[in-house]
Amino acid sequence: MAGANPFNNLLKTLSINGKEYKYYDLQALNGKYQKLPYSIRVLLESAVRNCDNFQVTENDVSSILNWEENQLNENGVEVAFRPARVILQDFTGVPAVVDFAAMRDAVKDLGGDPEKINPVCPADLVIDHSVQVDFARSPEALQKNQELEFERNKERFMFLKWGAKAFNNMLIVPPGSGIVHQVNLEYLARVVFSGNEGSLLYPDTVVGTDSHTTMINGLGVLGWGVGGIEAEAVMLGQAISMLLPQVVGYKLYGALNPYVTSTDLVLTITKHLRQLGVVGKFVEFYGPGVTALSIADRATIANMCPEYGATVGFFPVDDTSLSYLRQTNRPEEQIRLIEAYLKATGQLRDYSSGDQDPVFSESVGLDLSTVVSSVSGPKRPNDRVSVTDMKRDFANCLTNKVGFKGFGIPEDKLGTRAKFMYDGTQYTIGHGSVIIAAITSCTNTSNPSVMLGAGLLAKNAVAAGLSVLPYIKTSLSPGSGVVTYYLRESGVIPALERLGFDIVGYGCMTCIGNSGSIDENIANAIEQNDLVCCGVLSGNRNFEGRIHPNTRANYLASPLLVIAYAIAGTVDIDFEVDPLGYKPDQTPVYLRDIWPTRAQIHTVEQKFVIPSMFQEVYAKIELGSPSWQNLNAPSGKLYPWDTSSTYIKKPPFFDGMTSNLPTPKPIVKSRVLLFLGDSVTTDHISPAGSIGRTSPAARYLAQRNLTPREFNSYGSRRGNDAVMARGTFANIRIVNKFLTKPGPRTLYIPTNEEMDVFDVAERYAQDKTPLILICGKDYGSGSSRDWAAKGPFLLGIRAVIAESFERIHRSNLVGMGIIPLQFLPGENAESLGLSGRELYDINLSADIKPGQHVKITTDEGKSFEVILRFDTEVDLLYYRHGGILNYMVRKILG
Repeated sequence: MAGANPFNNLLKTLSINGKEYKYYDLQALNGKYQKLPYSIRVLLESAVRNCDNFQVTENDVSSILNWEENQLNENGVEVAFRPARVILQDFTGVPAVVDFAAMRDAVKDLGGDPEKINPVCPADLVIDHSVQVDFARSPEALQKNQELEFERNKERFMFLKWGAKAFNNMLIVPPGSGIVHQVNLEYLARVVFSGNEGSLLYPDTVVGTDSHTTMINGLGVLGWGVGGIEAEAVMLGQAISMLLPQVVGYKLYGALNPYVTSTDLVLTITKHLRQLGVVGKFVEFYGPGVTALSIADRATIANMCPEYGATVGFFPVDDTSLSYLRQTNRPEEQIRLIEAYLKATGQLRDYSSGDQDPVFSESVGLDLSTVVSSVSGPKRPNDRVSVTDMKRDFANCLTNKVGFKGFGIPEDKLGTRAKFMYDGTQYTIGHGSVIIAAITSCTNTSNPSVMLGAGLLAKNAVAAGLSVLPYIKTSLSPGSGVVTYYLRESGVIPALERLGFDIVGYGCMTCIGNSGSIDENIANAIEQNDLVCCGVLSGNRNFEGRIHPNTRANYLASPLLVIAYAIAGTVDIDFEVDPLGYKPDQTPVYLRDIWPTRAQIHTVEQKFVIPSMFQEVYAKIELGSPSWQNLNAPSGKLYPWDTSSTYIKKPPFFDGMTSNLPTPKPIVKSRVLLFLGDSVTTDHISPAGSIGRTSPAARYLAQRNLTPREFNSYGSRRGNDAVMARGTFANIRIVNKFLTKPGPRTLYIPTNEEMDVFDVAERYAQDKTPLILICGKDYGSGSSRDWAAKGPFLLGIRAVIAESFERIHRSNLVGMGIIPLQFLPGENAESLGLSGRELYDINLSADIKPGQHVKITTDEGKSFEVILRFDTEVDLLYYRHGGILNYMVRKILG
């Protein structure tokens, strides 16, 4: 049981603004504290403050304090961490609230008090993933898209509004407010938690159900993405069990070229760190180069942390952080409190002082002067390409064999061109033609320098007589209302609109695949001629099949380059040599002629990005639109499930649950449902985009009298397990080694029949056959979506055997009771001669231990060992309960 905190002797009093507060004086522990990385100091404070020798122990505190020695432990050192708050977006937030509602029912059914199911720490849910780019390139696009968003999602929004009333400690930020991570940065982040006089001060820390929660590290708030299942446990007061991370120091020095952007910088860092290998590690930035980066620049770098593979990319708080808090209209009294507390605890950073540099596991660096204009693609965010090399690189990608940097187009098809009619005019497209150009995503829309830079470039382009072809789907989706405010006040909106970049909504939109449809004639031209057409977006993800089914190549770029490639109409261009277009007098216009410098952008930013904008926008953010205000949500502490609903459905996770631990079922004579390769992402496993018209999910919805127009997206239907189970492995680009071409299908091995994945899983369920997956490296990379674990669980998958796992996804599998197994180093399915058609027995003993070797045998006489990727004792605890949610229900029942 929990006991008194043994570190209460470290409590000190701090007088700030004439008021007294308590805090834990970490500097009184011992001299090792001053050598700790700043990110580890935050973990240490949390352990000291929450130490009860039950969830968080004195041994946890000792392990973190002795980080320099323990981080070298090859077996890892397990510690507990209790974040201060949780942040959610609606795609992952809806299933979390659904689970909470179902857990209340389960606790009631088992004789407990359902109202004990409540968030015990602040939980903020921002609705930003529902709006789609159905309309673009018109002044009415914003209103029409928002109206459609409410029409499609009214039931989900009513459910969330119920949740905000039914659960304590839960704030819902209504749709149309902005992107979750930008709202977090500009409004929700506390930096230091404080209450009334006499209360305890402590650092703001956060976990979120979106992998890009890491963006907040740019402000000095330690935070990262976790699975929705794990976030629910945190909301219920459970500590996170984690391995003490190594911390890579990343030194920035020198100065950026006047013509490069923060996007170019982050793409350079992403490629560098991905090559270095920082998965499972913290990255902490330091060095004199940091002082020249704005908080928005730092947040851009921290945002793409999942793309370079680290758990966090941390920038400790400094004077620039405090200035940002003033710019975003945080109360001056709170800012003085933050500064005083961080100084008192040795957590305020001076990047220009090498004397403050802590000890790191290893250090690497980047000379900022070496950064050049860049994009990343065509299929991964870490495949950076210098803009000067883009034309050559794309040409190589066309003919390279199919892979991350190849499309396998035959030489005799490179010149293929296709004609189509659009709005009464004939156009021609070929390989490299830009079809979608989107200024989107919190990665860049949170940064005034690149947004205003795009606006200034647009003004220059319009003045030079340049335009964008009308069939290119252009869009601008700001991350908050503040962006619209400063774009309008600076006078760049008319030029952006002239080029087709009308504001289409406030949300993630194209970056998460909510790009909407393209004209049918264009789609037919692409498909019938096997063209590699392109999307260019200022996002953070460009995995295959994510952005749009018809854009096989997708490039991440700064908002300025998004506009440049839209004007060019193709990525098959060398901006140094080829003009973007011509003035009316036929004078060529080159990109360099219209590109603004950082100094020019900075001047505009200083004038127009001011505190009063943040005050006006965020004063009414919780109110929402009239549509939101008029929603009549149910009342009561238990949700009245509607069995006819296709959006919100009571999940089956607690069906048949008892208060006693279940007896583990052996995994014998299991079949491989899919035989997969490397870098299978959560987009492959559980797509968020549109529901294919012939898919199992479409058939399910059609049987309930819904038309294709009403299907909406998989992401919007994550509150319905029946849809999501049918959408598991429904990505049209997934490559299953059982089949000769990509697609969401597999083999029912006993009869060798090819069917949709869900239908094959159903057949195996009828046979009572347990299922497994065999995969390559980096299984589960991408977004931190819990349905990429829940869906396989509902398909009957008991274990996943892979060469390696993405951190969050491994945790999600454990949270659903699925066993993650890893091939031994140097081994994989190919080296072991596995075809995937065998029957597999997985020999798990009753006394399994984290990281032990497990023997697997097949019906063909082969046997091999794998590593059990239950990394901690807590992982085992969740597994024995059948998953983390079941554990939490039994814990609350006592």
